[in-house]
Amino acid sequence: MRAVLQRVTSASVEVEGKMVGQIRLGLLVLLGVAKGDSEADGRYLAEKIRTLRVFSDEQGKMNRSLVDVGGEVLLVSQFTLLGRTANGRRPSFDEAASPDEAKRLYELVAMELRVQGTIVETGVFAAHMQVALLNDGPVTFVVDSREGRF
Repeated sequence: MRAVLQRVTSASVEVEGKMVGQIRLGLLVLLGVAKGDSEADGRYLAEKIRTLRVFSDEQGKMNRSLVDVGGEVLLVSQFTLLGRTANGRRPSFDEAASPDEAKRLYELVAMELRVQGTIVETGVFAAHMQVALLNDGPVTFVVDSREGRF
């Protein structure tokens, strides 16, 4: 799984003009699921999202996690994170998981976060969405479950 984590003071997602998810302080997480990803990847990523120290302490250093600041997560599926652009002009999405498997693992990440007490809002899987955010910093990280676990 590949995720882009953006530290935000607010973020929201709309589908067909209707607000379907909205958070204040926390992380906007754009999540792509790759072929071969498993529940272990989802659990790893959920734990990383909750505990990565990307929020500032009193001295302005990134020493606080989402848990420490009581932050929320807006989780948005984004298969284009698995797009390969090395050849030609049209991205290839051969590395992306099938829609059914990607949805299952996307929902697992949301559930794992919720079980641990994190407030999670989501987009609508496979829908055309408009995502708005106020990136705080800006602070943005890319996390890949295969790089961290293996």
